[in-house]
Amino acid sequence: MDKFEISSNALEIAISGSPGDWVVAETNGAKYTIGSLLPNSFLAYARVFHPVYLGDQEVKWAKVAHRNGTVAHPLMQWESITGSWRYSRGDTQHDVWDECPSVGSLPVSQAKRLAHLLARHTSTVDECWFAVWSGFGGLEARWGHAPRVAMPRREMMLLSGPLPAAARSVEDSPGDQRANLWWPDDQAWCLVTDIDLMTTYVGGSPECIASITTDSALEAMPVLVDQGITLDSDKVNPQPSGSYNDAG
Repeated sequence: MDKFEISSNALEIAISGSPGDWVVAETNGAKYTIGSLLPNSFLAYARVFHPVYLGDQEVKWAKVAHRNGTVAHPLMQWESITGSWRYSRGDTQHDVWDECPSVGSLPVSQAKRLAHLLARHTSTVDECWFAVWSGFGGLEARWGHAPRVAMPRREMMLLSGPLPAAARSVEDSPGDQRANLWWPDDQAWCLVTDIDLMTTYVGGSPECIASITTDSALEAMPVLVDQGITLDSDKVNPQPSGSYNDAG
C-alpha cells in the first residue's frame, strides 16, 4: 500500500498563518478572474465542474448543455447552459438531473479523486495546508482559534494535515463543507473552491493540469489565469433574460 493510501486524515489548526503568505502574495489577478482566486505563478490552470445528480448518479455539465441545445466549453456558466435562472433556485430538469451543482464546496467524490491525482505532483503528500472561509458560522467553535490567511477577497482560517484530509468535512456532521483552498508544503500546485462558485480551479504544472483535464472521473477543462469567473464570462451561450432575483 502506498504512502498516500495509509496517511491519516486528521486536520489540525495550523501553528501560524505564514504558510499562506506566498498564496496571498501571488494571488494578484484582476478582480473576478481566476487570478484573483489563485496564485498567478503557475504555468497551467484547470476548471473542475461540480457535477449535478440524477438520483445517486453523477451527471456532467456537458450532458446538461446537450439537453438544452447549448455549448459545453471552459467558461460555460450554469445559468447559461440551462437557459433559466430558476435552475439555480430549486427547479430541476427531471429527465437529466434532479440536484444542481454544489456551491462553495467541492463534492467529496471529486475531492478524493483530485487528491489522488495531485498526490502524484507533490513531494509533500503528508504536509499540506487547508484554508476555509472564516465567515462560515458553524466553524467558530471548532476552528475559531486558527491563524488567518488574508486572501484578497476572503479571509481564511488555516489548517494543516495530509493530502487525503482534503476529502474531510471541516464541519461537524450533519454539515458537509470541505476546505476552500488547499496546497502542499512544496507549493507544487494550489486548488480553490470559492464560496460563491459551482466550480473549482487548480493551478500547477502542465503535467499536473493535464492529469486533471484528461481524467474520465472528472469534468475539467484547461483555462487561463486571466479569464473571468462571473456569470457574464460565458460569451458562447447567452445569459437567460431577466435576472437571478426574478426566479424567486
